[in-house]
Parts: sequence; C-alpha cells; structure tokens
Amino acid sequence: MPRTKNKPVKIGIVGGAGYTAGELIRILINHPQAEIAFVQSSSQGGQPLHSIHRDLLGETEMKFTDTTGAADVIFLCLSHGLSTEFLNNNAIDEHCKIIDLGNDFRLNGQHRERTFIYGLPEMFRDDITKADNIANPGCFATAIQLALLPIAKQSLIEDEVHANAITGSTGAGRGLSETSQFSYRNNNVSAYKVFTHQHLGEIGKTLRRAQQGREVKINFVPVRGNFARGIFATLYTSCRLTKEEAEACYTEYYSDHPFVHVASRGVSMKEAVNTNKCILQIEKHGDYLFVTSIIDNLIKGASGQAVQNMNLMFGIEETSGLHLKSITF
Repeated sequence: MPRTKNKPVKIGIVGGAGYTAGELIRILINHPQAEIAFVQSSSQGGQPLHSIHRDLLGETEMKFTDTTGAADVIFLCLSHGLSTEFLNNNAIDEHCKIIDLGNDFRLNGQHRERTFIYGLPEMFRDDITKADNIANPGCFATAIQLALLPIAKQSLIEDEVHANAITGSTGAGRGLSETSQFSYRNNNVSAYKVFTHQHLGEIGKTLRRAQQGREVKINFVPVRGNFARGIFATLYTSCRLTKEEAEACYTEYYSDHPFVHVASRGVSMKEAVNTNKCILQIEKHGDYLFVTSIIDNLIKGASGQAVQNMNLMFGIEETSGLHLKSITF
C-alpha cells in the first residue's frame, strides 16, 4: 500500500551486515521521519544488529531477519551483481521504492518494469524527486563528478582530465581479501585498476549529459590508503578560467546544494569524514585548473547520499537526518 503522508517512512535494508548497511542504520535510527521496519541478512538472521555493527550497542535492540517485509522503501546494500539477483528472486510491492547502493543499475537503469534514476542530487535533483527507483552513485564517482560538474555544465572541459584519488579500506567492503587485510594495508599505499576502474562508466555518462554529448577523457588512478574511511581526490585539466572565475563558477553552481562547499584554503580529508559533505578547493597553476575533492566514502559516497536521495523522493527536507559533524582531531 502507498505510504500515508506525514507518517514515518518505513524502511527495509537488504544485505544488512556490510559497512554501507551499518552506516545506513546509524543514520536512520536518528532520522526524525524514518522507521526501520527490517534489516535482512542471509547470514545473520536472528542476531542483534549490534553483534555485527558494534557501534550500535545501546542504540537499538533490533535483530537481523533472514526475510523481507513490508516497507515504503528498500535499500539494497548488496555486492555488485546481487541487486539484480535479489529483484529477480523476490516479489517487491509495486508501491515500494528501491534505492540500490550497488552498481547494477548505474549505467543501464532498467530492470523489468522499474526504471532507476541516477542518484546524484547535485545534477539530477528534479528527476530524483519524481523517482521511484534510484541507482546510488559510487564513492569515487561522487568525488570526481562533484569536482567537475560546474565546469562541465559550462562546457569548459576541453582537454583530458587527470585524476588521482586515495580511499580508505572500507571502500573494499567487509569481505576479506589479500589487499584488505591489516598486514597489507598498514603502512602501505598501492594503486589499482589504473585507467580501468568501474566507476569511470558512470562518470563519463554524467559528464556527457552535462556537456551536451561531448566526451570527457579521464585518466584515473585509484589508490588504496592505509586508513579506514574517506576519499581524497585531486584532479587537473586545462581551463581558460582564472582562479577567481573558477571559484565563482563553483560557488554559484553549488549555492543551493547544501552538502557541497567550496573552501577558500587548503583542505584535508578529515574535514569531510563522518559527514555527508563534499568539500572542494580550487587552484590555478598556469593553464591548469586544479581541484581537490574530499568526501567520506561511506556517507556522501554511499549511505548518506542514499538517505539524501530518500529525503528527496519522499518530499522530506533534503538535509534531514544528515546533520553530521566531522572529527578533525
């Protein structure tokens, strides 16, 4: 049944044992207009949420379930490829909205009768407010797109973009692999998927739309960091704007977007960690525009942006439940 206006949004979370689900729960249990109806996990059914998400001890006594139930919106926090499998194998009420945090529908937004809108509010806010299904952007994609959108919308990207971004270990998910173990990550930095990262597809699609069909070549070097969370991205490209003109372009573009801020001085990653902010800083070096973009990969790069999209979909204040402060010391 459709949700009755002014009642809390009933929420289901599928794939509840992972990092993004843990962040969703942490945000939503304090959201003034949300009510978590169920948190599904195929491996943890019957166990308290805080047995896996230990920061929830004392916050909630909810337990994981191994089945789904009635909800106004379901967040899919599944490994890539498994969202399609879930929707194929489960009958979801037609009135229930879907927000997918995986990459299944970012490029091809169609699944049977459901059409998924790409959920980058700073580009597609109007579409999101009318959407029933959202493909939540990737974390690297969010940081890079927000660093380029203002000049892309002015068709000012006329050259290749060079991007380097380092991310914390939570970006690899909760499952263990050789490169996510402490002994590998500690005191170590390594590049991976150089020029081939899966987020390049969605970045290219958004920038083509912003630039009326013109291609943007991005040379992207992703880097694994020896810290838990956050993304620190730097990008440069030839640009005819002066520094003052570029800062004005960015400030104007994001003037009505509450989570993107243009800093007037150098920034560090901790300023965005634990928040839904993206903080940008602009420099000009000769002909090159140099942009620093920082986000929390689990919040603005995943669960916080998903809640931001939920707010827009249900006509709730965009910042509701997302007033989170960073910890810089």
